[in-house]
Amino acid sequence: MGRIIAVANQKGGVGKTTTSVNLAACLAEKGFKILAVDMDPQGHLTIGFGINKDELEYTIHDVMLDEINVGQALLIDVFPGLNLLPANKFLAGAEVEFIGKQDTQFILKNILSKIKNRYDYVIIDCPPALGMLTINSMTAADTVLVPIQCEFFALDGLSQLIHTIELIQQKLNKNLKLEGVVFTMYDSRTNLSLQVVENVKDNLNQNVYKTIIPRNVRLAEAPSHGMPIITYDSKSTGAESYRLLADEVIANTNF
Repeated sequence: MGRIIAVANQKGGVGKTTTSVNLAACLAEKGFKILAVDMDPQGHLTIGFGINKDELEYTIHDVMLDEINVGQALLIDVFPGLNLLPANKFLAGAEVEFIGKQDTQFILKNILSKIKNRYDYVIIDCPPALGMLTINSMTAADTVLVPIQCEFFALDGLSQLIHTIELIQQKLNKNLKLEGVVFTMYDSRTNLSLQVVENVKDNLNQNVYKTIIPRNVRLAEAPSHGMPIITYDSKSTGAESYRLLADEVIANTNF
């Protein structure tokens, strides 16, 4: 139990947090116990569940500094069946603050090892960089899910991310696997989106999820209302797409 999925891409604006919020919510909707972990100092995962990140007493940052226990930072049932370890701007100083601490790559792993068995899935939203916070996330994770925007530079940087995953496999987490790639912001009106999908499938020897997340106005609006898409507009194409992605993730799980 407690399968940990890190959602990562060093490029920003690819639908990483949107995927983290909505995959977590859709898995919870299906009756699984979910922990969502915000490892991005921007705190967008936290905002996506309607939490004011600037009013938080404690965050994942405090837990990682060993100032509080993990239970004190947990926000319970921010969505039915889903707990959240939130983040805000203070996490940005982590790289400097953890200098001198032992085993800095394993801080998050040690935190989650105490609680992961309470959950069916732990979804970690990584920052858009391959720094210490992302390394912590991948060291703690069982798999890495990579959202890719359907745009011309989709493959740009993906090889670097895969290389980073391979390095972490070799040095820090031999059990880490690439969960797969999910296409986001797909625009069926353009030939480019279709070409990008075909190009990635042809050039990437990895699992590519069948579900493709469309470019969708309701999906773009949901975060500003602090809601997952299945709450904001349950019948939208965005909601249905993330439900299908959740089904694929479940099918890919070996509990």
